Amino acid sequence: MRVLGLSFGFHDSAAALVSDGIPLAAAQEERFSRKKNDDAFPVEAVQHCLAVSGLGIEDLDAVVYHEQPMVKFNRIVENWLRGYPASSKQFDQTVARWLKDRRFDVPELISETLGIDINKVFLSSHHLSHAASAYFASPFEEAAVLTIDGVGEVETTSVSIGKSSDIRQLKAAELPHSLGLFYSAFTSFLGFKVNEGEYKVMGMSAFGKPLYKDELLGLFNTNTDSLFELDQTLFSFNKMFSLPYTQAMIDRFGPPREYGSSFATVREHLPEGLSAEQEESLLAASKHYANIAASVQACTEELIIKLVRKATDLTGLKNVVMAGGVALNSLANGRLLREEGVKLFVQPAAGDSGCALGAALNHSHQNKGGMIPRWHQTKSAFGRAFDQKDALKAAKRSGFAIVDVLESRDEYLKKVAALLSEGSVIGWLDGASEWGPRALGHRSILADPRNAATQAIVNEKIKYREPFRPFAPAVPVEQAEQFFDFGEDLDGWRGQPWVPEVFMLAVHPVKTAAKSIIPAVTHADGTARVQLVHADESPTFYGLIKAFGDITGVPVLLNTSFNLNGEPIVDTPEDALRTFSLSGLDYLCMEGVIVSKTLAQGL
Repeated sequence: MRVLGLSFGFHDSAAALVSDGIPLAAAQEERFSRKKNDDAFPVEAVQHCLAVSGLGIEDLDAVVYHEQPMVKFNRIVENWLRGYPASSKQFDQTVARWLKDRRFDVPELISETLGIDINKVFLSSHHLSHAASAYFASPFEEAAVLTIDGVGEVETTSVSIGKSSDIRQLKAAELPHSLGLFYSAFTSFLGFKVNEGEYKVMGMSAFGKPLYKDELLGLFNTNTDSLFELDQTLFSFNKMFSLPYTQAMIDRFGPPREYGSSFATVREHLPEGLSAEQEESLLAASKHYANIAASVQACTEELIIKLVRKATDLTGLKNVVMAGGVALNSLANGRLLREEGVKLFVQPAAGDSGCALGAALNHSHQNKGGMIPRWHQTKSAFGRAFDQKDALKAAKRSGFAIVDVLESRDEYLKKVAALLSEGSVIGWLDGASEWGPRALGHRSILADPRNAATQAIVNEKIKYREPFRPFAPAVPVEQAEQFFDFGEDLDGWRGQPWVPEVFMLAVHPVKTAAKSIIPAVTHADGTARVQLVHADESPTFYGLIKAFGDITGVPVLLNTSFNLNGEPIVDTPEDALRTFSLSGLDYLCMEGVIVSKTLAQGL
């Protein structure tokens, strides 16, 4: 059975093509349109999936949309009524957008756009799509399934049990009781974009103290028939206003942080040209916002742990799978692995893009009656791939100097490793692009983690983003325990190729002795979002880290996504060259082609 899953209409539009329960291709539309978090119909992502698979639309057995639009619209109407008359303008704008985007007739829109029989178009539900994206990609025949996000149609959190080919929901929380919207409200309050800046709150939290943790925890009641209830005093989730928080939050925590404003908790990071009074004011304000971020993060971690405990109690299972945007909270995931004694799988594309995959996987399993094999996700490289000819052609057109073209992979990796060991920061394009928000060694910016100054250089001169943002260490799985404290290993679980750390989805403490060795990837709180790299799954990236280790004695690379602030991760060689030209990168390395900033002679 060949099934195409689609997610679009809100954010992170995507397509995923599955054949008998095994993905053939998957991609977010933003990688093609170059519009971050693109919500449009994923036309180009669909074309990619068909091109990779060699299939035509006529070969598909089904196309499945990730949610139920009319159920969602009924919730919007209820919210409008609650907020009337203040919500009237926003409601009118929402209806106009729904009419323009044809969200009232999604099956017809899909049928017409793709040219497929409408009888082959189906609707899933949002949290079932999330659940399926995690369970049917996990190594477990039985698992507790936890989904946590802002809101789907109505549900915000669900606990299900996955067995064989079935997922059965046991309990759910509904709007306005939302952990995801709780986090997003504070994301907005702290001066970041909702559905984009939540991970910035995680980064900021390391610079503060959780002074308000108990107060925030007191807003949640977990002793209910549903999973939890959230006191709405500080929030406006159930009304159609422009801000997700109320005046009560401002009264309690002071004025919200201005979007794009400076942040510095130590004098060394202050912008130049400030008066002494301005310096003191910025330091005090930054510390205050960092304390709020730390409190929100600590509260969220406690709630996620409680929800996992509920899930394991309800199902009687210690195998846990997670999806939904909140499942990307890598600090919480690290604690779950170290403290809760669970075996955890998190869908790498845990946000709404992953719903495209989940919708397709669930339809495949439900309609094949358990007759298809289970797929275990060990990689995320489902996007477009390019060869050396493509890279060389793009490099020649760019006007930059081509330093080398190496056919031998070993020689190429040694050359790149040498550049990194000398302090160069490089853009790296290798193989198929990643599925999900993490760059895992296919579309990465790489640097030497031994130099403490590297963090500031990459943040400020290359990524053009906030100076407090941390970077991930990529390390061969066999050598990771030299540097990081993972806690007790459960039956060799950490060595498996599907653990959260393979997908950069868990934060762990850096060992004391290693902090001075890899300072550029050690965050302010002494932790790191670790990426474990397996030779079988990522042979080229693994080989590069090994080559760097052979030169330096430190088999760790600083790894961050290959993009500028506010842009999608690069996809094509042309994307990579554009980003290279606009950043402070020293070299660009693509499929054996090494490019420098020097202009080619004669150009």
